[in-house]
Amino acid sequence: MTPDEARLLALDESLSAHPSGQTVVVGCGNLLRGDDAVGPTLVRHLWERGVPDDVTLVDGGTAGMDVAFKLRGARRVILVDASLTGVAPGTVYRVPGAELEDLPPLDGLHTHAFRWDHALSFGRWLLGDEFPDDITVFLIEAGQTEPGAPLSPAVESAMGSVMTMIAASWEDAA
Repeated sequence: MTPDEARLLALDESLSAHPSGQTVVVGCGNLLRGDDAVGPTLVRHLWERGVPDDVTLVDGGTAGMDVAFKLRGARRVILVDASLTGVAPGTVYRVPGAELEDLPPLDGLHTHAFRWDHALSFGRWLLGDEFPDDITVFLIEAGQTEPGAPLSPAVESAMGSVMTMIAASWEDAA
């Protein structure tokens, strides 16, 4: 194998973040902006608790395009992110993947504006048959997103509730 072939093989393996058929939990958000950190923080807490062997945890951070590749071959995807809709902080929205069929507007889109909803639409287009059919998105309403702020108590409590729902779904699947 040539060095170039080895690099291509390593790239292909990095694009498939998990064995086929697994559940992938993706936490999106910015760790430096208060309640916007709820997704990556949830993933870190799940990692500390331990997850079943057929679960892969992904810190999606703010890199939406990378998230699309992490979905390749997954059986099921659970995505967690903060939302800002103006309702009470800590409000949890559970959105089935079927509600996310339409591609969000792409006008003026650049890598810093590429969100999880773009990642799902892009992944559906890019991955074809390797894109999961079972997708659930949990959005937790943020209250404070100031740089350096911790999670607010309302969002931290909601995060615990979402973690419980996610863990219960693993037990139901077993």
